[in-house]
Amino acid sequence: MEFATPLVLLSGCVGFGEEYTRVAGFSNRDAGAIVLKGTTGSQRLGNAPHRVAETYDGMLNAIGLQNPGVDVVVRDILPTLDFSETRFIANACGSTIEEYVEVTRRFDDSPIDAIEINISCPNVKEGGVQFGNVPEMSARVVAACRAVTRKPLITKLSPNQSDIRQNARLCIEAGTDAFSVINTMMGMAIDVHTRKPVLGNVQGGLSGPAIKPIALLKVKEVREVAAPHNIPIIGQGGVTCATDALEFLIAGASAVGVGTALFYDPLVCRKINDGVLEYLKTNGLQSVAELTGTLNK
Repeated sequence: MEFATPLVLLSGCVGFGEEYTRVAGFSNRDAGAIVLKGTTGSQRLGNAPHRVAETYDGMLNAIGLQNPGVDVVVRDILPTLDFSETRFIANACGSTIEEYVEVTRRFDDSPIDAIEINISCPNVKEGGVQFGNVPEMSARVVAACRAVTRKPLITKLSPNQSDIRQNARLCIEAGTDAFSVINTMMGMAIDVHTRKPVLGNVQGGLSGPAIKPIALLKVKEVREVAAPHNIPIIGQGGVTCATDALEFLIAGASAVGVGTALFYDPLVCRKINDGVLEYLKTNGLQSVAELTGTLNK
């Protein structure tokens, strides 16, 4: 797959692709790809409020995969998207392997460009954490989804595990075509006045600049496993400017995800693209591909 820019708008941050079209000056063409909101087999209402909490240099979210279900997404939402502007990637979620397979099969019979397997979602109590944190379980999900689609599969890896390299190895063997590295870290916030958790789900996913150093390390580690197999990586976690994006590319990412930054600067992608382009010109590089994995040790 070729992207017009190295930036990917991350799942959960742009709804089903329509949220930012209402922002003056925003263009889907600023993004190489847009990952749609996490989608399950049936409709989900999500977690009880509060679902979002600000933290130092980041945010916690525990949305709980609120979505209308895969049939509605394929039948009613995908036909409204302009596939001539950018790539669109589905985000398949499930509480069981059977549900992952169901969702993947439905997206296989659709115009979607690729399918991201969200094996590491920290917001759903049943299934999500276990699938993403146990390498053997992750590989089982990938293998099952691989059997029902010919579309590119992108496995979203969790940082909440002891050995992300082993998880990557097993997922490659199971048939993944690419990786998203990383998903959110687990965290919580407490209201000191009520002495209760701020989030209705108690715990949620921490994103934003606070997790960038961790994300960079994980991209480097997965790159060591993925590079010999020519498996590309979407690096993500706390990207707010061109320098952040460049760090991920140097660490081993072929594309860079932008998420939390969109909430306070919806036009940040254009600024990042301009900064990356200026860096390439200054350093005599023709494309970001020449920068991927160039970390000096």
